[in-house]
Amino acid sequence: MLGRSAIHAIRALLELAEAPQRWRSVRDLAETQQLPEPLLEQLLLRLRRSGLLEARRGRQGGYRLARPAAAIPLAAILDAVTSSSSAPLKATAQAAGLNRDRAEPASPDACNRVTAALERRLRQALERELARCSLEDLHHDLRSARAALSEDGGLLLG
Repeated sequence: MLGRSAIHAIRALLELAEAPQRWRSVRDLAETQQLPEPLLEQLLLRLRRSGLLEARRGRQGGYRLARPAAAIPLAAILDAVTSSSSAPLKATAQAAGLNRDRAEPASPDACNRVTAALERRLRQALERELARCSLEDLHHDLRSARAALSEDGGLLLG
């Protein structure tokens, strides 16, 4: 459902959320994520332009989160990495089969009305969830998954 750019951006942001005050170079992030540097650089630039990241030049520079992970909704991440000409969340909604731009059916058939209403409801639910879920929520899920996969079989609560 999510495109590759969105997945790569979320993974990079999760990496930055591990130590939000630490500056991380593109090279370091690219090695960690096993991505080509130019690809990741383009994504990070888009995230910076959207106000989600801060950038600093120099030997001690790199990227870091511009605000707390709890204040970064997934919708903002997706909006940052999708093309600027598309409506917010349009690419994700289309990937889910929810076409925002589909014309109303020419036939006033009851089935067409019901399915069009269903598509609207699903699109709205998707948009609500992406706006509600934050990078911090995903970071918590990441820490929980790591704890569950540890040899201790640990459980992370809260």
